[in-house]
Amino acid sequence: MSHHKVRVAVNGYGVIGKRIADAVAIQDDMELVGIADVVSDWRVKVAVEKGYPVFASSVEAADKMRAAGIPLTGTLDDLLKQVDVVADATPKKVASANLLKYRAAGVKSIFQGGEKHSLTGHSFVAQANYASALGRDTTRVVSCNTTSIVRTLGALKQAGLLKKARGVLIRRATDPWESDHSGVMNTVVPETTIPSHQGPDAQTVIPDLDIVTIAVVAAHTTSHLHSWNVELTRSATKDEVVSAFHSAPRIAFLQASDGIVALNSTLEMMADLGRPRGDMWEVGLWEDSLTVKGNEVFYNYQVYNQAIVVPETIDAIRALTSIEQDGMKSIAKTDQAMGLVREFVGLRATVAN
Repeated sequence: MSHHKVRVAVNGYGVIGKRIADAVAIQDDMELVGIADVVSDWRVKVAVEKGYPVFASSVEAADKMRAAGIPLTGTLDDLLKQVDVVADATPKKVASANLLKYRAAGVKSIFQGGEKHSLTGHSFVAQANYASALGRDTTRVVSCNTTSIVRTLGALKQAGLLKKARGVLIRRATDPWESDHSGVMNTVVPETTIPSHQGPDAQTVIPDLDIVTIAVVAAHTTSHLHSWNVELTRSATKDEVVSAFHSAPRIAFLQASDGIVALNSTLEMMADLGRPRGDMWEVGLWEDSLTVKGNEVFYNYQVYNQAIVVPETIDAIRALTSIEQDGMKSIAKTDQAMGLVREFVGLRATVAN
């Protein structure tokens, strides 16, 4: 394993990009060389406040950014000459053109779940397929919902308990910072296609998953809620199922008996715990309502979509650059640096390892 710090660029400093940048900055084996974007609004001004070198993603954007008083270090082309890997968090469909640019610059690249699997030919969730990403030129960290599906169903599969899974996803209408743009109001909209795309997407990571997902969009912006009915390979006890979830990384248990009864409860708790931006990187799974009937298990969990893919992106950086060969070691390192836990409050609240 090489001991020099991996040099990282983040292209796209929006909801996900700014979180990736902060996470890279606190890893002891990575250096954030700079962030790139095309906007000159408050988001990029915050990056300047944080002391991150700012680059313009396009030559056209550079003039507007300079005119707005953004102190630019250069353009994306300049940034790519200084890095080993770029985490691309640009808007959907911008990324495919970017991939050609990264390839031409000889830089490894990581994309987010808004892109298609076919863009990279590899989709990534650290606990499931870290090894197959080692040394690759590019991968795609799957979406927030798909990440949660692979974490949870992957845990049951690892324990030899998973036969088939059927889930309903209650999605939030829009990102909180875009609540003023547009969105679903005072209604719930069922998606017209079953399965929704998350099920097939999870199969790009775990190909033999027997899964069907149904999605509805609800009129809230807090986060997503998943309700699952899973058929197990045999009859099991609740303890066995909980133990399977416990043995997998990045699943933390919520207790309704603690007053964590809704999506907003968890967000308030994250803020009280002093989490950066009130983020929850873990899947928040309600343990006390998890119910086993014979060979079936029923459970609900929360997906904080703005944050859940950030630790996965950090692990993807290590996998592509091969600075850590062992996926579980990378996960432990990322989780330690960022502060992921198994239990948020109570006597069992300890840092995950």
